[in-house]
Amino acid sequence: MKRSILLASLMALGACVEPQSSTEPAPQAQTPQATSNAAGRLSSSQALSNFNAVVRSVEPLAERECRARAPDLNCDFKIVVDKNPRKPPNAFQTLEASGRPVIGFTIALIADARNRDELAFVMGHEAAHHISRHLEKQRQSAIGGSLLGSLGAAVLGVDPSLGADIGGFVGSRAYSKQNELEADTLGTVIARRAGYNPVRGVAFFTRIPDPGNKFLGTHPPNADRINTVKRVNSKL
Repeated sequence: MKRSILLASLMALGACVEPQSSTEPAPQAQTPQATSNAAGRLSSSQALSNFNAVVRSVEPLAERECRARAPDLNCDFKIVVDKNPRKPPNAFQTLEASGRPVIGFTIALIADARNRDELAFVMGHEAAHHISRHLEKQRQSAIGGSLLGSLGAAVLGVDPSLGADIGGFVGSRAYSKQNELEADTLGTVIARRAGYNPVRGVAFFTRIPDPGNKFLGTHPPNADRINTVKRVNSKL
């Protein structure tokens, strides 16, 4: 049961960027740092150059924000890249066994980002998940849901283990959308303070499928995320 709870909580933060559809996205405006081909895609060398530049500037800023906001956390971020070309565009935040926070990117996301602002916003968003303790909050929510599901199943005469699994699954998603918007809020601050334009960065979400407002969905509608970034950025 503990294993299923843990998997449910990790799944919620394991795909902060939904896989893209097969439809070719419209070209986006470019930052001065990058040039693109006619389809809006960057060359591999330019994409990697942008990513390395963003890591150098955003990682230390995110670590400073982490130490200032959550001094009891391990704020030594580790940036990793999944080079499997079959993986869809995705970014995630997790923890090593030692507690060190990990921010991961698939190579497809790095290739798909149109400019450094988009990469900086995504990296700030993932760092914000750790600073805001979202993994721990979702784990606790999953545990609470599991206990309630088990008790409810027992009352109804259903297998308690099944009720625990269902309750854990529902509990892990109880605050997922709220967590994403919180990460967008702090991610905007991190990207802006690192010298990037988070409003241009959040344009990344205009090229991925809109999750809408699905029941038990883990992500809020793209429009809500974009509006959140614009609102926060206007106050900085």
